[in-house]
Amino acid sequence: MNRHDIALIGFGGVARALAETIRDRGADLTRELGFELRVVAITDLRLGSLMVADGIDLGAVLDMEPGDTFAGWHGGTAAPQNDYVIRNTTADIVVEATFTNPVDGEPAVSHVRAALESGKSVTTTNKGPVALAGAELNRIAEENGVRFEYEGSVVSGTPVLRFAEKTLAGLRINAVRGILNGTSNYVLGQMELGMTLEDAVAEAQGLGYAEADPTADIEGSDVQLKVVILANELLGAGMTTTDVQRRGIAGVTAADIVEAAARGRRWKLIGSAFRNASGGVTAAVEPVALPLSDPLAGINGPTNAVSFETDMLGTVTVSGPGAGRVETAFALLSDIVAIDAQLGAAVTA
Repeated sequence: MNRHDIALIGFGGVARALAETIRDRGADLTRELGFELRVVAITDLRLGSLMVADGIDLGAVLDMEPGDTFAGWHGGTAAPQNDYVIRNTTADIVVEATFTNPVDGEPAVSHVRAALESGKSVTTTNKGPVALAGAELNRIAEENGVRFEYEGSVVSGTPVLRFAEKTLAGLRINAVRGILNGTSNYVLGQMELGMTLEDAVAEAQGLGYAEADPTADIEGSDVQLKVVILANELLGAGMTTTDVQRRGIAGVTAADIVEAAARGRRWKLIGSAFRNASGGVTAAVEPVALPLSDPLAGINGPTNAVSFETDMLGTVTVSGPGAGRVETAFALLSDIVAIDAQLGAAVTA
């Protein structure tokens, strides 16, 4: 039986959910997927670092109390040693699960680069490395005969990148647009019901949809990173964030929402990229008052959706959860499945 050894870089909610899945469903996953999953390294700012070549006791790790560290554990230290763990772990797949830095993608870019250069495949849901250094990191992966997978970097567990690559293969995608941020979508929906922007944001925070600092959601920079990924992956744009015009939802007023409703329209924060007449790609993030007939107009709450404009099928829309620790952990699992399939195919070719 084939086995993949995993290193978890960061042990927040998403990585914990993946670890819980491996602990609770390990035997079922082995039977269903045809390979075993074993975690051999964990490094985290709060917990420190742990490397155990023959497998970590995930039950013991998941039972740790707040304030506990890996100090005193066999193979453990209280201090996080991310770079050392990445380069020296026996894992063949590194799960990069640290925070997104929208400015330069660090430290995640360096984590991914180090893993790929060390001959390890990488999966991440972190938008930073993909949007800001995707071309470089894919090149390094190819040079080292490994994979860099990032399905969850756009719409969490909803597989839009792989859907476009596999299911829509043979079609020409001329444009892609979507609701790519559940927080802003929830806030606009609550404003439509009469809440102020501030109250709607506070409610979203209380429900866990918005971070303590919701700036990236409200001002659109989160969507901007995702648009870069979509434009580059699906339209071959070669874009950076500076190429994507951005305007968030802070300027949408109650009067705007009432006026749009009177015209049979609904405000949504839309990220879009399309092939223009010159053959290039134009991309933007902006609030748009969509007609109710638009497939994106009916996407409510924290749900995300992506519409693909194709040459043979017209518009194809995929919707699903755009956040959630378990949903995002599924994206990591789907990437691991893809890594196994692609590397296995390369070996037998």
